[in-house]
Amino acid sequence: MSIHYTTGTTQSLADAGDFGARAAAAAAIAAAHAESVDREGRFPAEALEALRTQRLLGAAIPIALGGEGASLGALADACYALGRACASTAMIFAMHHTKIACLVRHADGDPTIDGVMRRIAAEQLLMASSTTEGNNGGNVRSSAAAIERDGDHVILERAATVISYGAEADGVVTTARRAADAGASDQVLCVFLKEDYTLERLSGWETLGMRGTCSAGFKLRVRAAPEHVLAARYQEIHGRTMTPVSHILWSSAWAGIAASAVEKAQAFTRTAARQAGGQTPPGAVHYARAVSSLKQARALIAAALDRYEALAQDPAALDALDFQTTITMLKVDVSELALAAANSAMRANGLAGYRQDGDFSVGRQLRDLLSAPIMIHNDRILANLSTATLLAPVAASLRA
Repeated sequence: MSIHYTTGTTQSLADAGDFGARAAAAAAIAAAHAESVDREGRFPAEALEALRTQRLLGAAIPIALGGEGASLGALADACYALGRACASTAMIFAMHHTKIACLVRHADGDPTIDGVMRRIAAEQLLMASSTTEGNNGGNVRSSAAAIERDGDHVILERAATVISYGAEADGVVTTARRAADAGASDQVLCVFLKEDYTLERLSGWETLGMRGTCSAGFKLRVRAAPEHVLAARYQEIHGRTMTPVSHILWSSAWAGIAASAVEKAQAFTRTAARQAGGQTPPGAVHYARAVSSLKQARALIAAALDRYEALAQDPAALDALDFQTTITMLKVDVSELALAAANSAMRANGLAGYRQDGDFSVGRQLRDLLSAPIMIHNDRILANLSTATLLAPVAASLRA
């Protein structure tokens, strides 16, 4: 089961079939270790090694910088495939490529940032994300820590609530206030490699699901060349790239996790029907609901992806309230639909789905998807959206 997104690029070094086959190979290894990753709450090292072997961590880097120029659609399909195999691996892949997209679209030919991207492609470096701090409650458009000058270098000290897979990453992409006297929302985006920073663990990661993302809290201390701070305003990066790409890739990963649960419900329902002499088993209605929720999620993702790719070179259209509302709500809607699909799959399977053992268990998928509505909390997103749209006119016609 694939989302069948369009890959939409004639400049990609690898064709869609080749990329899909490589993603499938990595997903097979991720699936083989998913249970132990979840049980032990450990980083999916085998899956990440497979992603490196398949050259997928640098796939979206432009060809001129040593990558493949892989499209967002190809990455979304990979997130879906990985989500069906191992939720933590899929989310790590999605977060990594969201940061890569920000560098690709907003480096503006800066030689230092281009050099970082060359290293990512050549060495298959894994980039972590640090956008939340202890005092901002998950508000990624507000930073407490500031970039400061120290001679020929910049320094940054940041108390990060979480840095997903921070201890295992080869670099980090982080937000910060532009300067010590800048406002909380006057932010910049920075990219640092491991030699530029140290991490001091502040908290652990003992959670219901997404256990392999190892999203511990850290004190991030940076000393680096000032060129590692992107010149572009973060407000533009956030609206035009960070939010659209993250919401599309996260949603694709969640849809993949939901697809895994639905597949288990399908197998259970078919088995129950055979045992009942072909009669429809009682749980079939829940299976039907699971399928419906998954189809709705996939349709929303595909529509958002098509729209984003169509508008990608039009900053004004990306900044428009209509697009921002749609891409923001994609995260809210898909996170809830994917969770609904997994919940319906568990009800379709009954006790066999509820159990943690057995071929029909959907406990891991359900626990992983419980993170989706609270990863940047849906309530926060909806509150911010209500403020932004309060003064906008309500559509006067169906197709306005």
